[in-house]
Amino acid sequence: MTVAAKFEIEYLQYLGPDGKLKGKLPPAVKDAKALVPLFKQMLFVRTFDDKSIRLQRTGKLGTYAASLGHEATHVGIGASMEPDDVFAPSYREYGAQFMRGVKPREVLMYWGGDERGNDFEGPKNDYPWCVPISTQCLMAAGAALSFQLRKQKRIAVACCGDGGSSKADFYAALNSAGAYSLPLVLCVINNGWAISVPRTAQTGAKTLAQKGIAGGLHCLQVDGNDLVAVLEAMRRATERARKGEGASVIEFLTYRLHDHTTADDARRYRGEQEVKDAWEVEPMLRLRKYLVAAKAWDDKQEKAWIEECGKRVDVEINAYLECPVQPVEAMFDYLYADMPADLLAQREAAIAWEKR
Repeated sequence: MTVAAKFEIEYLQYLGPDGKLKGKLPPAVKDAKALVPLFKQMLFVRTFDDKSIRLQRTGKLGTYAASLGHEATHVGIGASMEPDDVFAPSYREYGAQFMRGVKPREVLMYWGGDERGNDFEGPKNDYPWCVPISTQCLMAAGAALSFQLRKQKRIAVACCGDGGSSKADFYAALNSAGAYSLPLVLCVINNGWAISVPRTAQTGAKTLAQKGIAGGLHCLQVDGNDLVAVLEAMRRATERARKGEGASVIEFLTYRLHDHTTADDARRYRGEQEVKDAWEVEPMLRLRKYLVAAKAWDDKQEKAWIEECGKRVDVEINAYLECPVQPVEAMFDYLYADMPADLLAQREAAIAWEKR
């Protein structure tokens, strides 16, 4: 038999669920203290998540997509980017966006139905939250192409879920990235579930990372609950992109510890034991164990920081709640430069109804 080609998918993991090292640490994080600021950011994101869910439950926020369990992946992605890069998120990568300057109050505004939240702080070339699945991957590919044509040392990074990796938009993005050697990193955050569709029913591929092979991209699978592995995978991919060596697909293996959104009830489709098992390998637990063992973190520091996180999030919540409500016609005003006649009629009807 003649073999046309062979492929392998490398798997990265440095910290096991017990917080013990699985291999030699990358040079950038040999000192455990270098991970402390990122661990603190992960704790902040989890605090924000918890308070946001409570806010929604009291009717002060619309449907909210929690990021519980994704903290290492999201923070690691954000920490690996430069301000001039372009980030194309889906709708729950708050950890990455906070690293890039987005304010928590802006996340709340968005989920509260206020489009002004999408005009967020941070790099103005970053894309807004994207609920249509994986269309952001094509946007990021377009941005990467513009960087290449302008001979700029900038890269584009897009995030999608395991379900998103089955969309035509994702395949079109990776195919164009391979054809043109674009400075693009496609991050597939495999949290086990595409709403109620399990990974096992999503695709016949052994890994989601290998989907990039078809486009000629560099591919990696990573323990997305291991912050060190996330940072190293992103370092490799971003360096390749900046050097003109092409795009990458990285599959981050993590787990969605909360419902898909606050409008979902995951108990209807996944077992209680599965979730319990996932809590045993979640990202905060293992990194905390590692930092404590390295004498870079302790209970006193954590208690003080969690208290500080609570205060900071409360400031953001209050800023959101005190934001003046937009008039009813605002829902029509930010899509079209020249509004179609049918929407104009609806706009006038909405204004008339509001006056009643």
